[in-house]
Amino acid sequence: MHERRGFILAIMICFFVVLFGGFFLSCYPDDKSDRDKELYNQVELFSDVLSIIQADYVDETEPKKLIYGALGGMLSSLDDYSQFLDPDNFKEMEIETRGEFGGLGIEIGLKGGVLTVIAPIDGTPAYEAGIKPGDSIVKIDGEITKNITIEEAVKRLRGKPKISVMLTIWRESEGTLMDFTVVRDVIKLKSIKEAKMLDESVGYIKLVEFQKNTPSDLGQSVLKLLQDGGMKALILDVRNNPGGLLDVAYEVSEKFLPKDAVVVSIKGRIPQQNKVFRATGKKNFTDFPMVVLVNEGSASASEILAGAIQDNKRGVIVGVKTFGKGSVQTVIPLRDGSAARLTTAAYYTPADVCIDKKGIMPDVVVPLKKETETREKVKKADIFEKLENKSEEPEKETVYDNQLKEAMDILRGILVYREASIQA
Repeated sequence: MHERRGFILAIMICFFVVLFGGFFLSCYPDDKSDRDKELYNQVELFSDVLSIIQADYVDETEPKKLIYGALGGMLSSLDDYSQFLDPDNFKEMEIETRGEFGGLGIEIGLKGGVLTVIAPIDGTPAYEAGIKPGDSIVKIDGEITKNITIEEAVKRLRGKPKISVMLTIWRESEGTLMDFTVVRDVIKLKSIKEAKMLDESVGYIKLVEFQKNTPSDLGQSVLKLLQDGGMKALILDVRNNPGGLLDVAYEVSEKFLPKDAVVVSIKGRIPQQNKVFRATGKKNFTDFPMVVLVNEGSASASEILAGAIQDNKRGVIVGVKTFGKGSVQTVIPLRDGSAARLTTAAYYTPADVCIDKKGIMPDVVVPLKKETETREKVKKADIFEKLENKSEEPEKETVYDNQLKEAMDILRGILVYREASIQA
């Protein structure tokens, strides 16, 4: 037994050195002796448990399954966003960043250990079913999600299209449990959902995801509104935008900022990880006033954008407080095709504020309240049409988004003031 445990211990030490050794050594080039001793002691404990499982567990065990399980537990114990990705999940993540996958259309995370909806993605099955930011997913297909990992949740939520998934949701604002049946679909993510003129002066862009192609897509949309629509002011809507890649958030934000303006900074435990991102001033749009619309589903990269615009006084932030995800995850590929998604730093707004678990408070706080106006049925004047049983025109309903209306009012006021200043 002792010989076997010693052999397993040697294997485990080699395993961890091969798997993570290069990363740890690059981060901690000095002061290794005490840390190495403590690591050896803890790996020895791990090998004891592994030996016991292989010797006494009721069924034969697959070493890879045990190691993957241990790695998943190790990373998930660090924080709500670090996770181990087996080869299949790593491939899924890469597919998602390219903008297409089979699933429900929700960004999820762990908040206080509870599986939580960061945001439903506009136009997806989850969004259409009525899932909202902040909803706690307490059951998936009847199975309780207590202590579930993000990796496990993703496996259960994604899958073949046309298959339904039952979600049991706890919505704190209503204080009740609710069941939602959501049918999977092919989720094709476009970074720009909508780009249009709202009137003769104000343009509107709905940004739903920060993907690799987002900076170029956004730039083209802004130019089109400027050149074809005569845009004089812009509303950039990132409500329910769960974020995306850090470098994309930087590239999007800097488009609206003058050269050398601080966009975002990241700070880690290791000084070499600290970095300040500044606007390059290339192909930027700084000549028109803008409003950024946010809500509780605006997270991560959306908050980088909102923070950069707010702290640089480039525009007005309108809506309600954002989600509050201010940490940076680095995906580290491993030699067997798996990966470690590790929180390596926190990001700070240009005013040197870390918004993790706090969120960004808008300049103008406007809780969403959709107002409806119902138009009376149009009466048919021609008696012969009624006699022929032709139906009346159906009742129509117009929905007013009060957050969008507030943004419009702000920009119109700024444009009037600018015009008056020019004339004076």
